[in-house]
This record gives sequence, structure tokens and C-alpha cells, in this order.
Amino acid sequence: MTIADEIKRLHELHQSGALTDAEFAQAKAKFLASIGSDDASFNRFDSRPSSGLDNSLSELNRFRRSKSDQWLGGVCGGLGKFTGLDSWIWRLLFVLFTLYFGFGLFAYILAWIFVPEET
Repeated sequence: MTIADEIKRLHELHQSGALTDAEFAQAKAKFLASIGSDDASFNRFDSRPSSGLDNSLSELNRFRRSKSDQWLGGVCGGLGKFTGLDSWIWRLLFVLFTLYFGFGLFAYILAWIFVPEET
């Protein structure tokens, strides 16, 4: 059941007279507080980024071009280390995207320019 369904159910109980105004407000606050404790990133009015986004960005910052597993720029070797897939799979994907869609080479060159090399 979604959050909206639960709030709607509480509202219907309140409208039917099963809950007083104070009980409705208390039940709604208790329900929303339980959701907030289950999911720390649930706060729609919080302007700070959620911890899930912070973790994703820190993981993305680990992505580096490989020095040891490279044919041209090390992008596929770096993607292989980052994702756990073999680098030959990434090379094949870049070739296929170049042949069928035309942007594989462009994406590779952009990654070669903007992704830092591992130290």
C-alpha cells in the first residue's frame, strides 16, 4: 500500500466519524514519522541531497581510466574495473553503439577527455 493510500484511508476513517480530529492528526503524524524512520532520505521539504545521492556520487568519483588494461585511452578497462564486467564487453558495446547508433565513438572520446586516469 502506498503512502497516498494510507493517508486516504485515514482521511476516510476521519470523514466517517471513526476518528476525531485529534486522533486523525495523531495517526497521520505517527504514520509519517514511521516512514521517515524507515527511509532516512524521505523528506520532501529537505533541500539537502539525500544520503543515497551522496553515495552514488562518491561511487561515480571512483571511476578512472585504466593504465594497465587499455587499447586506446583506457576507458573500457576503467569501466571494466568499475562495473565488474570484462573490458572486452565494454569494447564490444562501444563498437556496436558506433556501428548501429553512431554515438559510441563520440561517447568514448568524451570519456577519454573527461574521465581522469588512475594513479
